[in-house]
Amino acid sequence: MPNGDNWQGDVLRDLRGASGPPAAGTGGPPASVPPAPPSAAQAFGTDRIPAPTQPPAPAPTPAPAPAPAPQQASTPQQIPAPPRPRRPSAPDSRAVVDSSLSGTARRPQRGEPVAVRVARAVRRLVSSSAAREVAELTRTAEALQQPVTTGRQIAVTSIRGGAGKTTVAALLGTAYAHYRQDPVLLVEADPALGSLPLRLGAETLRWTTADLADIVEPQMSLLDVTGYLVQLPENAWLLPGSQGQIGAMLDTSTYERVMVALRRYFGVTVVDCETLPAEVARVALSASQARVLAAPATLDGVTSTYAVLQWMQGLPRHMIDGTVVVLCSTVARPGIDVEAAAEKLRSTGAGVHVLPYDRHLAAGGVLRTELLGRPTRLAATRLAAEVFQLSQKRR
Repeated sequence: MPNGDNWQGDVLRDLRGASGPPAAGTGGPPASVPPAPPSAAQAFGTDRIPAPTQPPAPAPTPAPAPAPAPQQASTPQQIPAPPRPRRPSAPDSRAVVDSSLSGTARRPQRGEPVAVRVARAVRRLVSSSAAREVAELTRTAEALQQPVTTGRQIAVTSIRGGAGKTTVAALLGTAYAHYRQDPVLLVEADPALGSLPLRLGAETLRWTTADLADIVEPQMSLLDVTGYLVQLPENAWLLPGSQGQIGAMLDTSTYERVMVALRRYFGVTVVDCETLPAEVARVALSASQARVLAAPATLDGVTSTYAVLQWMQGLPRHMIDGTVVVLCSTVARPGIDVEAAAEKLRSTGAGVHVLPYDRHLAAGGVLRTELLGRPTRLAATRLAAEVFQLSQKRR
């Protein structure tokens, strides 16, 4: 991100491997300086005398010998500089939401109706639940603020689209950015028209995950890297998967290069993956320290999720131990017994959390935490704490 520290110039000088003073201007290469003319000693040698510039006086012979021509100075041979690596040209910035569509969104509403909020406030006044709730929030905040020695990567995926995967990734990233002091990164590893930028309130996009794979280098600083990312509130950053257009799919080698390069800059990285069984999603699940599997709170959603967990039981034990299932309620009254379904999924060894129905989340617009219902905020915070603790157990 451009600032007074002229980070663009630092990047260019690092690429050239230059050790001299920074070039003037806005980070462009320094002007070429012609080599200094050789001295007399360099041109002729210290033990030689240059030939006279005038011919000697003619001898009293009919054919005087011609004067020797002055010897030319030899110019030192210059070694050509190695070719500089070419950076990809900066893509054009694109709006996340087309201007013709932005006016169709209605005013966002709160996650809970007024009557529900008032009834809860009355119950808290006449009971001791408020103190217990404060104590639980304190413990949760302490768990979220634990220091890390290396960056933690948390992969979020689902078995099909519309399961709440991106919503869960946005909630996790927002929670980590709120409670933690180190930088938090959200990566969209789903280039097929993913909606993570929209959910996080980004207005424009430029660099994508595939673009950054050819740019990030070990000598870059955090300031250099964040110049290619979308800045979010509370020390969080976003790396989009696309510019809102259908393009080439993200391959595993590109994903691995990006994640290995970015891991050391951020304390926590939340990856919004493709749906299973896509190859990048499977690579992300195996490379992450914790995994979140979003599933709709429906009969077919629970059935498919149970089949996936049974498949994971055949993998190394840490895979299922480090996995948390999130049952997302998309309607106010689900068609299944959510608690009974959660107990069935827990029998596989995975953790299970229930994300209650929330009108604000169901609208599908920009995520605004102040409009979330209180049960949703508490559930999201508990989920973030458990997933982060699981990530700490795996190095």
